Amino acid sequence: MLETGRVCIKTAGREAGRPCVVIDTIDETYVMITGPKSLTKVRRRKCNIAHLEPLEFQLKLAKNASDNEVAKLLQAEKILDKLTSGKPIAKPKKPKPEKAPGEEAEAKKEKKSLRERLLGRVKKEEKPKEEKKPEKPVEKKLEKPKEKPKKEKPKPKEPAKEKPKKAGKPARAPKKPAKKKK
Repeated sequence: MLETGRVCIKTAGREAGRPCVVIDTIDETYVMITGPKSLTKVRRRKCNIAHLEPLEFQLKLAKNASDNEVAKLLQAEKILDKLTSGKPIAKPKKPKPEKAPGEEAEAKKEKKSLRERLLGRVKKEEKPKEEKKPEKPVEKKLEKPKEKPKKEKPKPKEPAKEKPKKAGKPARAPKKPAKKKK
């Protein structure tokens, strides 16, 4: 079982490979860990002990110590420096290789020629549009607009007739209104 203050490496999840510190034991299989996030990018969370690899380092911490206390102890004992041997824990972004000015122009030409070839194929496959013949203007007769016939008002509905009761089924009593509680 992992005790409070034990420095570990996470072996699973998105924070795998990052160092963390156990700050509390929850039960037989779970512990509360922290990085703290400001130093190692591991946030305070519950973690399965099967996903942790304990290291030889142990900090003297109280249960549920704050991230600031953990960070101060890690920096004072230089544990992170020992673990990373001076390398930053966060993965650095790889810079994109820069192209020479001549290479950029060639890449643009290749892209443009490819686009032209593709568009050229599309244009060949398209059928030429038929020319529309101008239509002869039709003389319109001036007519008075027709009046719409008035809609008849719907007849009032007759009250629904009661259905004859079937034998064997008792009639239901009307529901009583619910009483409000004080």
